[in-house]
Amino acid sequence: MGFFTDTSICIGCKACEVACKEWNAVPEDGLSLTGMSYDNTVGLGASTWRHVAFVEQPVQPGDGVRWLMSSDVCKHCTEAACLDVCPTGALFRTEFGTVVVQDDVCNGCGYCVPACPFGVIARREEDGQAHKCTLCYDRLGAGLEPACAKACPTQSIQFGPLDELRERARLRVEDLHAAGQDQARLYLDDPADGIGGGGAFFLLLDEPEVYGLPPDPVVTTRDLPGMWKHVAIAAAGLAGAGVAVALGKRR
Repeated sequence: MGFFTDTSICIGCKACEVACKEWNAVPEDGLSLTGMSYDNTVGLGASTWRHVAFVEQPVQPGDGVRWLMSSDVCKHCTEAACLDVCPTGALFRTEFGTVVVQDDVCNGCGYCVPACPFGVIARREEDGQAHKCTLCYDRLGAGLEPACAKACPTQSIQFGPLDELRERARLRVEDLHAAGQDQARLYLDDPADGIGGGGAFFLLLDEPEVYGLPPDPVVTTRDLPGMWKHVAIAAAGLAGAGVAVALGKRR
């Protein structure tokens, strides 16, 4: 299960941000003006699990500004580096394929923070623990859709089985191309990409960088198996050298 966010119909109302905070009891963190258009939360973090980005693009002189809006969220990566580095098992893969942090198991080590290629996870100062979107795990267990998708008035945020969402998204891109929106493209929909496909993917109207997203994200722990192999070989070599030295001294 996952999210398909169609940014072409996002109106920037922030209903998703509000619904997420209300349902999950996420603390307030964005009441001050930031100087970034109408973006008062700036980015995802421990107390912002849904973030509505406002991107203002100048167009032809006299034509004003083009607005690009996108509701960002944890990508619930198929190959999740945060899971790989968590030493306590606080992060786990649910039966819905999503990635959740267990507050009562997290020890606040923060290893997951730099491991995330999207900068999604952060630690909250009040408790020192890592927090992020759970894709409303409690609601899914009760047969309900996530609060953000439920609150979205334009269906920009859609929830359901990923295979169905991907097919729907591809048809939507075809419709936009036929309407002259040549820059419309999908982001994180391909299981062959650097994170094995996102449990949350997006339809964008410009390059990912315009929305503050990495163009070619890669799971940051992909080289760990090889690294551990080299460590094991090195350790075995050192152990062998130690044994040889000890035997030499006995002789």
